[in-house]
Amino acid sequence: MAGFGKATEGITPYLLFLIATATVGTLQYGFHLAELNAPEDVMTCRRKSIFGDPDKPNDPANCIPMSKAVFGVVTSIFTLGGLIGALYSGPLSSRRGRRPTLILTAGVYAIGSAIEALAPAVWVLCIGRVISGIGAGAATVVVPLYISEVAPPAQRGFFGVMTQVSINIGILIAQSLGYFLSSDGWWKIILVVGGALGLAQGLGCFFMPETPAWLALNGNGARAHVVLKKIRGKGADISLETREWNVDNSAPDEQDRLLATTDNDSRVSALSSSPAHLGFLDVAKDHRSRPAIIAVVGIMAAQQFCGINSIIMYSVSLLKGLLPIHAALLTVIISAANLVTTVACSPLPDRIGRKTCLLISTIGQGSSSLVLAVSIIYHIKWLSAVSVLFFVAFFAVGLGPVPFILAAELVDTEAVGATQSWCLASNWIATFVVTLLFPIINTQLKKATHGDGHVYFIFAGLAALSAVFIFWRVPETKGKRSANEVWGREHRNA
Repeated sequence: MAGFGKATEGITPYLLFLIATATVGTLQYGFHLAELNAPEDVMTCRRKSIFGDPDKPNDPANCIPMSKAVFGVVTSIFTLGGLIGALYSGPLSSRRGRRPTLILTAGVYAIGSAIEALAPAVWVLCIGRVISGIGAGAATVVVPLYISEVAPPAQRGFFGVMTQVSINIGILIAQSLGYFLSSDGWWKIILVVGGALGLAQGLGCFFMPETPAWLALNGNGARAHVVLKKIRGKGADISLETREWNVDNSAPDEQDRLLATTDNDSRVSALSSSPAHLGFLDVAKDHRSRPAIIAVVGIMAAQQFCGINSIIMYSVSLLKGLLPIHAALLTVIISAANLVTTVACSPLPDRIGRKTCLLISTIGQGSSSLVLAVSIIYHIKWLSAVSVLFFVAFFAVGLGPVPFILAAELVDTEAVGATQSWCLASNWIATFVVTLLFPIINTQLKKATHGDGHVYFIFAGLAALSAVFIFWRVPETKGKRSANEVWGREHRNA
């Protein structure tokens, strides 16, 4: 029981509310990523229903006519908005705060979803997708930041995994709605649900405080103590956490008295001075944060180059005929399996370490890629299905959740926002590259080898390179309270 009490120390209902509200942002990222998957044929007028006669087209009044190439543009343009949101939200959250950025992100989601749902033409739908993408890019930056700064240090890994869990929940919700609503004009309800999620999160954000770490860094140490006490609960010892803020750690009531004294008081001056936040290029130039930038960019690139989106986005065509299940239902099952394994593996980063999880994940995905390639080439259908499940499971161990955790743990607070932007920008670019090139490379290899599956040899090779990079360039952050501890004082002062 003592071990259980220690494991749950600092976890309060208020903390759970804050994390649940924040992660609605990344839930919407997953939702928008998958919202057009199931209803593709219906919304593009090719079919009236995914369950009906495949030769019966939809009524033009209930859909938007477009070719597969145009639909591909509509789908992938979401990543353009994601890149924009990832680049600008980090500096914005550093200057204005995590909470205002979350509120703005929720509003952007609601606007983008509304435009998508009401779109009468392809170009309007593209505008809505770009705006929704901006919200998604911003959410994947600011949500992990908010979680890392309100979660107890001992549970940051566990709660950090909630970012990936919420993304998978969003994917599963979208796929499930698509399974039931992909007919006539009902598919638009899927897009309306996206807008409702944005409005719900925006409302919840008004009951959230700014993070204590950001308040302390921006000269409001007294308020930071009050907020942290409220989050941790009455009687909680917050001295270890406040020690890392590099501000006066006096009790809140004492700080309030200090703030009321003359401007000549040196401690008031220290508390009220605003620190310089490092910008997007500044963190790459700074010798203290440059190794962290290299690490997070490499990890985020590895997350995509190991091939997860080739399964998530192309599983229907890849696994067609392996199981006697409707393609849309098969996609729902894969999404559910991804969610279950992510939840089951959520304690691992805090138990065995972030770096260990990443190494297990990359080696496991690489091995699964090899098995998948061989099973497809030799038409071993049951082995293909099993290897896909293992592929998704190994992703959930490390490459799925851990990169979102590390970006906030490898640098000091003033560099976290810009580091997150580097992290997510590399992720969005890698996502675009894989999404664009996978079907092209797969088709060319199929023509050259007269068979499917060879592309997964490439993913296996990239996974091996990723494992070497992680072993060489990524430090362990488990149990470390600051970047000083992660890198070592000698490194930080070099």
